[in-house]
Amino acid sequence: MLQRVAVVGAGAAGLCAARHILSRSGRFAPPVVFELSENVGGTWCYDERVGKLDNGLPVHSSMYRDLRTNLPKEVMMFPDFPFEPQLSSFLPHQEVQRYLERYCQSHGIQPHIRFNTVVESVKPVNVTTEGEVEERTAWEVTSSDSSGHQKTETFDSVFVCSGHYSDPHIPLIPGIENFKGKVLHSHSYRFAEPFAGQSVVVLGAKASGLDISLELANVGAQVTLSHRRPRITFPLPDGIQQSSSVEAVEDNGRIRFQDGSVTEADVLMFCTGYNFRFPFLDAAQLGLDIQDQMMSPLYRFLVPPAFPSLFFVGICKIICPFPNFNCQVQFALAVLEGSVTLPSRVQMEEEVRRELQEKLERGVQHRHLLILDQDQWEYCNTLARTAGFPLLPTVIRSLYEEVWRQRQIHPKNYRKLNYRLISDLEWELIN
Repeated sequence: MLQRVAVVGAGAAGLCAARHILSRSGRFAPPVVFELSENVGGTWCYDERVGKLDNGLPVHSSMYRDLRTNLPKEVMMFPDFPFEPQLSSFLPHQEVQRYLERYCQSHGIQPHIRFNTVVESVKPVNVTTEGEVEERTAWEVTSSDSSGHQKTETFDSVFVCSGHYSDPHIPLIPGIENFKGKVLHSHSYRFAEPFAGQSVVVLGAKASGLDISLELANVGAQVTLSHRRPRITFPLPDGIQQSSSVEAVEDNGRIRFQDGSVTEADVLMFCTGYNFRFPFLDAAQLGLDIQDQMMSPLYRFLVPPAFPSLFFVGICKIICPFPNFNCQVQFALAVLEGSVTLPSRVQMEEEVRRELQEKLERGVQHRHLLILDQDQWEYCNTLARTAGFPLLPTVIRSLYEEVWRQRQIHPKNYRKLNYRLISDLEWELIN
């Protein structure tokens, strides 16, 4: 009997899952993809609205108008589906959205997507199929469409591909209620013009914090970039000064930093990342601990050991996203097909515990345990070797590392460079 798979989300990870399920028609029925918006693309689908939509749901996308990718298309692409070659290496978000629409069309995924459909709950149930002796775990998925009509269906497996860039993480700052200006998270930032001439304290200096600070300085905002990372050494524009992290907001509304300095500001903008949030899951029932920026245990960052037919695709951070999803999905399908046998629940839990413990002992903070960064290559190769699909070409790593180097040296200009892949081993600079 063909296995039935539910896919939650039609962003890049969900489309990748659907594409690989459809390519295995001998083992799997066509997937059912649940998508709460009316488009594919997930976070890449730009929406100028912020806050809540007309239907009461929060705006999902965190895309801002002028965002360009910080990875070149040669590294970003699904390995078997290149971007159009005439495009420059660093793309505006609209081109990534178009790419995902093309991927969807090319693989015939659209007919299997239920748009404007909210997944209300996903829960494990014990079932016995006719002719089988032993009970097995299936999944009851309850969803509701735009007219409010509710439906419950049973699946053999669920791929959770709902992303983790939509629920803003706002750290606790003592006295924040005293702040007299505007407080927002980068999730609700769309463009810089409304902040022209204002003083803005930006909290966090990772990709979006730095990017948004540069945009704000371009329109004449005075930016204080507050962070706890090592001081940025490359030259920043005149409109940006760095400071230590925010400690508190004083009674008079002024912001106090870790080093004791204080400042007044019109805007306090959090560029502090996002929380994991799966309102349709009961974490305790699944043996999972889901916190703001961490969830565990997930064997191979993918499978809850207690329920090995549930898969979380794209949970890791600081990765080449599309190639990573591509590896995770193929590994997960190999598990479902039976060509990969997972260890016992106890062994999986022990392996996860040991890996996380080693990271903590290396000094990795708890909230950063899902950052892969340099570990991503061995991670993807391990999945590929175990499940018997092609390894990522080594040129991906080599170019990724080159771009990372360029970003440290030329944070404002690295996106002007263009690259071309010559082979699985070599790339070249073409301008």
